[in-house]
Amino acid sequence: MSAAAAGAGTAPVASVSAVKSAADTFGFIDGADGLPASAIFDPKNGHIAYTYDDLIMLPGFIDFGVDEVSLSSRLTRNITLNFPFVSSPMDTVTEHQMAIAMALQGGMGIVHYNNTMEEQAAEVRSVKRFENGFITNPMCMSPAHTIGDVRAAKEKFGFSGFPITEDGKIGSKLLGMVTSRDVDFRTDMATPLGDIMSRDLVTAKGPITLAEANKIMRDTKVGKLPIVSADGALVALTSRTDLKKNRDYPFATKDGNKQLRVGAAIGTRPGDRERAMHLVKEGVDVIVLDSSQGNSMYQIDMVKHLKATYPDLDVIGGNVVTRTQALSLIGAGVDGLRVGMGVGSICTTQEVCACGRAQGTSVYWTARTALEHDIPIIADGGVGNTGHIVKALALGASAVMMGSMLAGTEEAPGQYFFQDGVRLKKYRGMGSIEAMSSGSSKRYFAETAVVKVAQGVSGAVVDKGSIKRYVPYLAQGVKHGLQDLGARSVVELNAMREAGKLRFEIRSPAAQREGGIHGLHTYEKRLM
Repeated sequence: MSAAAAGAGTAPVASVSAVKSAADTFGFIDGADGLPASAIFDPKNGHIAYTYDDLIMLPGFIDFGVDEVSLSSRLTRNITLNFPFVSSPMDTVTEHQMAIAMALQGGMGIVHYNNTMEEQAAEVRSVKRFENGFITNPMCMSPAHTIGDVRAAKEKFGFSGFPITEDGKIGSKLLGMVTSRDVDFRTDMATPLGDIMSRDLVTAKGPITLAEANKIMRDTKVGKLPIVSADGALVALTSRTDLKKNRDYPFATKDGNKQLRVGAAIGTRPGDRERAMHLVKEGVDVIVLDSSQGNSMYQIDMVKHLKATYPDLDVIGGNVVTRTQALSLIGAGVDGLRVGMGVGSICTTQEVCACGRAQGTSVYWTARTALEHDIPIIADGGVGNTGHIVKALALGASAVMMGSMLAGTEEAPGQYFFQDGVRLKKYRGMGSIEAMSSGSSKRYFAETAVVKVAQGVSGAVVDKGSIKRYVPYLAQGVKHGLQDLGARSVVELNAMREAGKLRFEIRSPAAQREGGIHGLHTYEKRLM
């Protein structure tokens, strides 16, 4: 099957064989406009490091509609996203609200670890329980529990429908259900649930498929459908609200149990092994080792521990910016790499430590190395618009990680405030003194330092509205970018680069100014 045919509909996942196979369909055109990426980044040209704004790509041939473009791409060896967007594990970017919103929109959120391990595990739990196909671990109660117990559980977990079983546990005989309709307007919090529960229930006998369960809910118009064994024991639960979410969010990122996928960041110290254990118990899909410089004995030891202890858990290492760093972590067993050092809008690592690399060059070289080992990379930092995302994907990234682009959305942690009539939200780097004082100093190997040296700043970003509108805008912009380049999918984009058909040029400072907004007395820039 050709790359063009593969790109239509559901795109194949980028891998060594897929990219090389697709690359064979493109011929190198001698004397064509621009240069292939291999020539742009050739060390013979003086080891000049380029970032996204330094580069521009030349248009290709369009013979397909923008709706035919697929952005499906791998996050790790085993996890595929419908949209290659990942929210950064920063305490002003990703908690459960952001992670839920990103997963519903086809991306993924990585929950930060500037908190206790119990708090981080609770954030992951909130995501995994938000939407389910079969809820295999529903919260049950016994007839002896009270209305007060229901109210407390609703306040803590956000749902109010509880199966009532003999001993209050899954696997025992189902006796009834209690929903908000049973407890609303009741004032005696000590009333036992056995006195008010609904006993006339619609149930389904297991084993049953999710499609069959959904049909029963549609036909009977019930909100929740308990799945019971032949002897009446509760084995699972399905929810009507989840059925509606499946309809409203067709691109949602889900695991094999139809639960939303979520990642979580941890450090590389011995105590983080216990943190990882808590996260795995809650069903986390991927662990991101969060370090500004990932090529360390601490991270290598942590990767080996995680892969040995949880062989089915995907682990993303980083951050890296060189081939040598990438090979160290690939050799340790990572399933993905996070690329970028000192390029975030609130990061000062390059200024303070004189260490890092321009992001365009970082992505290109680490991607070439990772592709040889079938490891996807995530471009982390330096992304300020959809054009930057297109360039990151074109240089070999399988996904992009965003901080400032998502920090001003409704789903980001924190409260809005007004300054000079503009609605803002706080945003801080994990290397800022404020964040380091809250726990992120171990990301910079500085938790025991008497004097902490900031590698980031605190600031504010403008309100961007809800992720529900913002991510579809980003996706459409990236699709238009791939269409202009003549690529139907991320796989085809990679193939074009490898074959030399994707052409680049370096932009002068004047060219960069020309490519932006200029020549106007005033203007209003609206994203959507």
